[in-house]
Parts: sequence; structure tokens; C-alpha cells
Amino acid sequence: MKRVGVIGQGYVGLALAMAAANAGHTVVGYDTNTDLVDALGHGISHIEDVENITLERLISSGKYLPTDDSLKLSGSEIVIIAVPTPLNKERLPDLNFLEAAVETIANVIKNEVLVINESTSYPGTLRKIISEKIYLKTNIKHRYASAPERIDPGNKNWNVTNTPRIISGFDDSTTKETKEFYLTFTKSVVTLSTPEAAEMSKLVENSFRQVNIAFVNEMAKIANVFGVNINEVLSAADTKPYGYMKFTPGAGVGGHCIPVDPLYLSYEAKRLGVNSTFIQRANEVNQSMPSYIVARILADNENDLSNKKIIIIGVTYKADVSDTRETPALQLINLLVKEKAKVVWHDPLVQKFNNQESQEIKDQDIAVVLTLHEVIDVDDIKRIKYVFDCTNKLNWAKSL
Repeated sequence: MKRVGVIGQGYVGLALAMAAANAGHTVVGYDTNTDLVDALGHGISHIEDVENITLERLISSGKYLPTDDSLKLSGSEIVIIAVPTPLNKERLPDLNFLEAAVETIANVIKNEVLVINESTSYPGTLRKIISEKIYLKTNIKHRYASAPERIDPGNKNWNVTNTPRIISGFDDSTTKETKEFYLTFTKSVVTLSTPEAAEMSKLVENSFRQVNIAFVNEMAKIANVFGVNINEVLSAADTKPYGYMKFTPGAGVGGHCIPVDPLYLSYEAKRLGVNSTFIQRANEVNQSMPSYIVARILADNENDLSNKKIIIIGVTYKADVSDTRETPALQLINLLVKEKAKVVWHDPLVQKFNNQESQEIKDQDIAVVLTLHEVIDVDDIKRIKYVFDCTNKLNWAKSL
């Protein structure tokens, strides 16, 4: 078993750290967020337990140490980068967190180790940014591998232990070493020829979802013009046993992956002279959905939302998780406020959002169901006169 340092203890890093620690590795989970580290130190986790792996047990056994002290990474045999790679205000790749992780490794790790990048980025990130910058600062020839994360928050069927992993090192021996490490806690590992292929595979996975979600969102708009129920259409198409995969429309896309990863691919492709027209168009369609929803609500309410009391139900990007990253809720709220509506939100899983706290479902004129958590009482929603359901799960409400 190895001494492993994991940089970043968010959804990806913590799940990885806990799985590795449970397998018998000694894991140091480093994060610059002191509040997060303090919560982890008290056994408070922000992810669901996987196969009865509990944070308290791992900490008490000495197999897992959460810390905001980067020096605790010293002595690691494997260092894994699992930090966010978001977009900036211009919706271009923002590698600040990743570059900070590179600085940490260069400053702290003095012995040759296996460096694995799980953070999503465009092909060439491991070779041209991570390894080159570390070498320029340290003159140490670490071993490098790419293993793009595959975490789906809230998914009760697929997790870090049973989801197949894609990996590739700079050479065969590093690939083999990386594979052996992941196989200590992951059931299936697929090796590729280069880290660039591994990096691109992750971007293709989420670009596929972005494009297909945009397609059904566009189909929902077309179906509405024809007076056709899009759910009925999609369910009918889904009866075909081959050549079709069902996607469903919604208020847009959210989370760290679908609205972000494809733009990493299109950004680097454009820099190299290739336009990714499908990705760009899909992004435009999905970004347009909140505007379309507001237009539908306006049309159903005499084109006037002035002083209407509106409640957004569910502000996370998907059901039954507390993650609000890239949620369409913020854009939807801003657009409704521009129409002079009085907007509040309700979400039992979120403590604070948009500088507001969750409100009760009562006495509102309009409800917009953005995300339908299991804990939300549908009977409360039924009491509101006009309900627009972006999830298409409430057959009695207006829907996409």
C-alpha cells in the first residue's frame, strides 16, 4: 500500500481519498478551504457514503487525514490532482486551481513520485502544463499519468469503485503502475495509448451529453409550436430497441461537467485551427433555455409578471444533490426579476443561494419547478394556481 496525497477535497477528491484509504492506502487529503477541512476533520462529509465507507472510520483508523497544510503532502509516493477546472467570466477555461496544485507539488514534493491528474482539461494539459511547469521549477523527473474523474454526484448506482476508469501514463511502466494503484479500489481500469487520448475521452463523454441535451431542448421548443407533448414523443422514440438513446429536456445544464467540459475541448480545438460547431451550438441552445421558459411563462400570464410572487422550486443543477454549480436557477431568477416579479426560491438541500435563504411554498402566484427533489412535497406545489414544470414530471402542470 502507498502513501497518497490528494490535492482537492471536493466531490471528486474526497470520494477518491475515501476509496483509496478504505483500500488500505494512507491518504492525506489537502484543500485550501479551511472550513471544508475543519468539517471533514469532524467527520462531516459532503458526499454520500460509498459501500459503507464512512469518514469517521477512516479518520479514526489513521488512514485518512484531511488538512489545509500542504507540507503534510511531503513523503507521498503518489500525488493526485483533483481540483476544479471551471470557466472564467468570459466562459473560457480557468486553470488557476490546477496551476495552484502544480505550485504546491513543486514546492512540497522533493522526491520522485507518481503524479496523476484527475482534473478535467483539454488534451495536452498533463504533458504541456503540469509536467513541464513542475520540471522547470524542480528539475525532478516525476512519473505522470492522466486518469480523468468520473464522478456523478447523487448517483446511487455508479460510484468511484464500480465505474470503469480510463488511464494512461507517459510510458508503459507508468501506465502499469497507475493501473495497479486504481485496481486496489476500482473494479475496472481501461488503459489508453497516451494521456492526451485519456484527457479527450472525458471531454467527448460530456460533449456527447451537452449536444444531445441541446437537441431535445430544441425539440421541446418545436413540439410546443406544433401543440405536441414532447414527453410522449421522446417516450415513443425510446421504444426503438436500437440506434436511439433517450435524453430529456430541461431548464439548461448545470454542474461541473456538462456546461464546462465541452468548452475546454472547443477552446483548445479553436486555438489549433478547428471549429467545434456542434459544441458551440449546443452551448447556445442550453444557455437559452431560461429565456425560453420565461417567455412561456409570460405568454401564459398576459405578458405581465409585474409584482407577481414567484417561487423557484429546486435551485440545484440536478435532483437530490446540494450542488448549485452552473445551475440554470440563477439565470432564471435574474430574468424573472427583470420582468419585475418578486422572486424567492425553495430548496431543502441548500442553505443559502443568491444571497437568499430557502422560503416556504405558500401564497405565491407562480411556481417554477426547476429541480424536483424527493424531499419536496408535491402537494404543496399543487396549491399554487400556475405551475411551470421544467422537469416534465408533473403531468398536471404546464411543462416544456
